[in-house]
Order: sequence, then C-alpha cells, then structure tokens
Amino acid sequence: MSRRSFLSHSAAGGLGIVLAGSVEAIAGPGAARAATQAPAGYGPLVPDPAGLLALPAGFSYRIVAEAGVTSLESGEPTPSDPDGMACFATRSGSTLICNHEIIGGEPYRVPALPGLTYDPAAGGGTTTIVTGRGGERRGEYVSLAGTHNNCAGGLTPWDSWLTCEETEQRADSVYQRDHGYVFEVHAFDRRANEGPVPLKFLGRYAHEAVAVDPRTSVIYLTEDATAPHGLYFRWLPPKGFRGRKGALRELALSSGGDTAGRLQAMTCYRGSRHIADLSEATAPGTRYRVRWVDVPDRDARTVSVRAQFADDQVTRSRKLEGAYWGDGGAYFVASFARASDGSVNEHDGQVWFYDPRSQTITLKTIFGVNPDPDQDTHFDGPDNIALSPYGGVILAEDGDGLSHLVGVTARGESYALARNQLNNSEFAGPMFNADGSIMFANIYSPGHVLAITGPWRRP
Repeated sequence: MSRRSFLSHSAAGGLGIVLAGSVEAIAGPGAARAATQAPAGYGPLVPDPAGLLALPAGFSYRIVAEAGVTSLESGEPTPSDPDGMACFATRSGSTLICNHEIIGGEPYRVPALPGLTYDPAAGGGTTTIVTGRGGERRGEYVSLAGTHNNCAGGLTPWDSWLTCEETEQRADSVYQRDHGYVFEVHAFDRRANEGPVPLKFLGRYAHEAVAVDPRTSVIYLTEDATAPHGLYFRWLPPKGFRGRKGALRELALSSGGDTAGRLQAMTCYRGSRHIADLSEATAPGTRYRVRWVDVPDRDARTVSVRAQFADDQVTRSRKLEGAYWGDGGAYFVASFARASDGSVNEHDGQVWFYDPRSQTITLKTIFGVNPDPDQDTHFDGPDNIALSPYGGVILAEDGDGLSHLVGVTARGESYALARNQLNNSEFAGPMFNADGSIMFANIYSPGHVLAITGPWRRP
C-alpha cells in the first residue's frame, strides 16, 4: 500500500516534530534560530505555464522521456512508472538507467526483448537513456526486462546500477520465475546485460534501494515491507572478492553463489538497551550502536526474511526507502511512521547515516507529522535520496497533498526545489550529472523523466 493510500486510513495525530537536524553536522539550538531567518533554497516556486513543473526563478526543465509518448529504439513506447534512476558521465553528456516500477495493469510495459528478459510474464525492468550535454534526449533502449516492480536501487563504483524488485512474488500460474531479487545493469556495455542473472546472495525480499561501499564492496540494502516491518541489511562479500565490472554476476553464477558472502540484518542498541523500532528516535543527533545478525534463509523458501527474526533480535522500521553512499557512509531513509501501524512514535520522514568505521547510525534529519500537506513549506514522505554537489541532500517526496523535490541544507533547513504542478504523483530518482549542471528526476505518473537546469549554488 502506498503512503498516500495508507494515510487515507490513518489519523495524522498532531503536529509532531518540526524539521530539524543536519546532513553534515548535527543541528542543535542553531536550527531553531535558523527557522526565524530567511528561508533556505533558491526562492519561491514559480508556476509553470505548461502546467507540469514549478521551479524557482531562473530554473528551467526539459522532458527527456515520457511514458507512451517517446519511443524506444526497438519501436515500443517509453514504459510507465519511472522510479529510481542512476546517472553516468559520458564524453558528450550523460547516460541514465531508469527503473520502471511495473507490477501489472500499467499501460506501457517494458517490452520483453530476446536476451534481455528474466521472466516474460513480468512487465518491469529498466531502460537506458542517452542524453547530450544539456540533457537533450538522444535515444532510449531496454537494458533489462521481465523483472517485477523495479522500485529503486543504487550505483556501483564500476559504472553499473543495481535495480531492486520490491516484491516477494513466487513463481505461479502467471509468473514463470521467483521474484524479489536485485539485478545488475551496466551503463556502457549492452552485451553485459544479456541473460539477466538475479543476485540471489543479496536475498529475496521486498528490496527498495542499495548503497555500495566503494572501498570494501560491502552492499547496504533497505526493505520496504510490513507485517512485520522491514529491515536494514548489509552484504559482506566472501574473502578475496573484489568489486569490478562483472564480478557480481560471476559470483552469482559460481558454485554456491546463491549464498555467497554473508547477508545480515541490523540490530541497534543505546547502551545495553535494544532498539526495536527506528521510530523511537525523535531528535536529530540520536545515535545507536549497531550489531549485525546473519540471515538464516536469505531466499525465504518458507517464510519471509524479516519474519525469520523475533523483534528482540533486530531493529525494524516502517517504510525503509532510499539509500545513497556518500561522506564515507550509507544514508538511508524511513518515509513515515504511524502509531496505527505499530510504530513507537509518529513522524513524516527520517534520514539516517550509517558510519561503518564507528558501527553506528545517526539520525540526521526528521520531519514531524505534516500539518498541511498542501503547502510548499510543509513536506512529508521522503523516498529516494541523493547527495547534492552543492551541500545537503535532495529528497523525492512521496507523501500526502502536494508533491515536491525537497532540499535539506547542511544546516538542516528544508526547502522546496520543485513542485509537481500536473497532479499529486510522487517524484522519484533525483540525480545530478557529473559536473552538477543538471539534476535529472522523474514524475512517477503518468511518467516523465526531466532534466532541470538553473543557477545552481549552495542553497
């Protein structure tokens, strides 16, 4: 169930906590002082005469791809539901790999092309979009087909994208193969994408996003699930493994590859006290010590991975969403929490940072329950996340009411960077190009891939 659907069945329950915290430094009393100063960001959003994307003065956008309107090189229309996305630099512009979160019933599936299709019954996958220096469209082609509900994912240091299936769908009378895996898609080697291989050693569950440590090749993963709530995972490579192009595929196909390395779930402590639910944290700067617990059956043959643990063995969270590697650690997002879903406290978004050196997580930013979702100054439901080259982070809002791209500065101040003026559909996939001149982002429905340019600076 999406957050928008969920909130229609859930009481907001008060104002909660105002946005506080920081991405690069913990905001104490200074955050409260900053709230009385001039707002952060690039200024108020200016309505778009075309009725699509409101941006600050001086900013503009172009449509790079549009579901059902633009065409793939194979002749079919651009697929529906663009979600998580990656950007790779080329000599003449950028290459984008775009997820299509297709679960069934969408008007435009990813076409099941020969050699690129995992399960012909599934309509999800990825397309690769080639752009010029200004973000102009130069072409689009299928790079993975036959996967199910491709939500987010994560960049690797070797020019590939790990695309995640947010599902636990088993093979049945419709689907020919099990789903709930991570797949690797290469940005520049089209032949390397032929014969898709699920990376089963990363587990079979409702994957959301991943972040890869470029030094150790450890992979951190979020799970967006309920009953019980999802977990935060890490995968430790086997001894001697070195991350490089093709290495994950080789490992998956090797003897014992399905269980290569160690898949572990996070459990947190404050002193000797176990933290069962991340919603317990309400103050930026809250820090928990982390331990890791091995997953017994990562392919979930008889019971979901998250249900293989008792609540006192792991730390759970409602709506674990985006992930991004930066600042020497892994950022990850919890989108919202409500008492009615069993959470300890209510909030409308947390941004956490895992530090592998200290083995701790720190709450960097928290949004209180949104008192007025129809305002440009109130935000909720952060989903995808990306670090900005100008400081802070960019969050794709998937909440109630208006939908924004939300910036959070290094001082913990939030601001609206863009507003979906067409409808209330979520944003997804924000990602800057290599020189920081373009931010690419998606409007999920009816399905736009956009290139945003303007007077970028430290907000």
